[in-house]
Amino acid sequence: MAWFFLIIAGLLEVVWAYSMKKSAGFTLLVPSIVTLVTMLGSFALLALAMRSLPLGTAYTIWTGIGAVGAFLLGITFLGEAVTPLRLIAALLIISGIVAMKLGGGN
Repeated sequence: MAWFFLIIAGLLEVVWAYSMKKSAGFTLLVPSIVTLVTMLGSFALLALAMRSLPLGTAYTIWTGIGAVGAFLLGITFLGEAVTPLRLIAALLIISGIVAMKLGGGN
């Protein structure tokens, strides 16, 4: 269950990062509420995952899912640039996530 909680926590991190961007600095009510609710859910699920997963593994994978997910949402929905260097950076993050999973011990 810890890995399930961690993956959902990472996906919620993507949602709260995107909704924070859409909240225009917390000046729009609905995206601001979505940000706060999904942030709370993300942190709660991360905490549950950390009950049995190592700190370094859980935190790295959580932030990695959030970073790559936010990168993809930015490209898809916000028209952010797709450059070779940004793609390489995302691939390096994914490589780090895989390495943490393989070396995590749980």
